[in-house]
Amino acid sequence: MSPSGLEAAAAACLFPGFDGLVAPEWLLQQVGAGLGGVVIFARNVRDPEQVAALSASLRAQKPELLIGVDEEGGDVTRLEAATGSSFPGNLALGVVDDVELTRRVASAIGGELASVGFNLDLAPVADVIVDPENPIIGVRSFGSDPPLVARHVSAFVEGLQGAGVAACAKHFPGHGETAIDSHLELPAAEADRETLLTRALPPFAAAVEAGVCAVMTAHIRFPAIDDDPATLSRELIGLLRNDLGFGGLVMTDALEMRAISARVGIEEAGVRALAAGADALCLGADRAPSEIEGVQAAVVEAVRAGRLPEERLREAARRVAETAAWASSPKPHSDRPAGAEAARRALRVEGEPVVVGEPFVVELRPEPTIAAGPGDASLGNLLGAETIRLREGDPLPPLDRDRRIVFVLRDAHRHPWQRRLVASGSIVVETGLPEWRPGNVRAFVATHGAGRVNLEAAAALLAGR
Repeated sequence: MSPSGLEAAAAACLFPGFDGLVAPEWLLQQVGAGLGGVVIFARNVRDPEQVAALSASLRAQKPELLIGVDEEGGDVTRLEAATGSSFPGNLALGVVDDVELTRRVASAIGGELASVGFNLDLAPVADVIVDPENPIIGVRSFGSDPPLVARHVSAFVEGLQGAGVAACAKHFPGHGETAIDSHLELPAAEADRETLLTRALPPFAAAVEAGVCAVMTAHIRFPAIDDDPATLSRELIGLLRNDLGFGGLVMTDALEMRAISARVGIEEAGVRALAAGADALCLGADRAPSEIEGVQAAVVEAVRAGRLPEERLREAARRVAETAAWASSPKPHSDRPAGAEAARRALRVEGEPVVVGEPFVVELRPEPTIAAGPGDASLGNLLGAETIRLREGDPLPPLDRDRRIVFVLRDAHRHPWQRRLVASGSIVVETGLPEWRPGNVRAFVATHGAGRVNLEAAAALLAGR
């Protein structure tokens, strides 16, 4: 392989993000020079017309380009970040436990991505909820039962890829095994090997069996198998390749996440991830062009220095190209009624939730996770009700006990301040994991997600519709 060939192969393994609603010139040039893919974030999205134009401008430089996005439904959406998703997330689908509905919702998400030119969805989350204290997975998981999670991961992959959009199951071998956010630090899962194989791996095995195009690695250590985080581990990626028989694209989670970058830096991480068996390097949303070029140069230099086998780099670039060729003809279509049905069927109700008269809504909002970002969907707005929004430390104003008070919570089991503020006799709507039950309330409603469609279903319930 010639030097220019080395640079092209390294470029094919890079998947950067960028700022703005229009692709910057540096990105267009890199795409034209052979960049493997681009990852779109909420900061790149205004409306469908703008996003479609953005995709077209990128693909004009390289027709078989992978344009990826985290479009999980529910709390994690990029296309509808400003309004909230029209589709519930995984936990709601797991609660309903109708695999045909999950397949239909995933197909609908794929159809909407296809309509704006996206052909790679960084979904589904295949993690099993092990510790409800986990701050980053929660409602993004189908649930805590590995066989249930496995059958819905399979259905999601089939639905999404039936729309011609490549699915990427994440976060291998399981982010649900730890209660630490890998965006901020390096977690370690202390489960023994047998527990990992029987609890965390079945959903990924199901994804492979369903023909998933891609699998994303987790920035998590599994000491029972290897001291390196999965993204940098030959043993763990080897488990995916050899034990599960996966021959498709292995993609890293974003390399600038502190679990990785704080240890080795993104250039070294890129080299080591490729050497471990990864194929596509996700470089996140806020990397400067010089940093993207630095990762490419580091990969080329590692090959020349003998640290990264040339054949390994060539194999990685080939897998990126094969995935792009598979996803070259996504199929646009729309089925938002699937999302509304799933959100409605996911509601779980205790007590009498129908509001008579004008409600007063108190929305208790913890800091948003990095994965989901801030969401503007509001149950109070959907009800057309007087609403206050409180963060931790904000005082609860005096409440008019003659009005029906509705408290909207989010993972109250993780936030004592939310639990302290809930007033007796109120209606409580939990939009996260429904682990905590308040006493002396009129009704408790679990939506299993905070997406717009989840809140619309709750609003209809409270209004008696």
